[in-house]
Amino acid sequence: MPDLEITRQLPAPPARVFEALTQPAELLKWWGPEGFTVSEGPLDLRTTGPWSSVMVSPDGQPYKVSGHVTHVTADTSVGFTWAWHDEADQRGPESHVVIALAPTPDGGTTLTLSHRDLPNEEAAARHMGGWQSTLNKLEALVAG
Repeated sequence: MPDLEITRQLPAPPARVFEALTQPAELLKWWGPEGFTVSEGPLDLRTTGPWSSVMVSPDGQPYKVSGHVTHVTADTSVGFTWAWHDEADQRGPESHVVIALAPTPDGGTTLTLSHRDLPNEEAAARHMGGWQSTLNKLEALVAG
């Protein structure tokens, strides 16, 4: 099963990035690719347990994804399962995401996003594009 890994240097300390990753009001500001909005939740990565979101594309198409938060380590990492839903609201194959944070000497953060167990190379390529775009929004939020 394909995996992907993305590393970004963010101009904010790990505590600020972790807040943006886990606080529901902050998540709504960056979750989903550029141009997408989030219409439904609960999108809450503060504690272990279920989460879900419906991302809406610029043309109004909804995309539902859900999972279970598997771990939360303050200012260091958050992990969760991930599965898209089809038009009948049935969950598809489950994959696993870990977002890890490490401080940099200049007061910023190295963010490493690992998305494991994707069903195929096509899904990995789509997720790579989606996560890159999503992380652009996170970077702009924490830089502001």
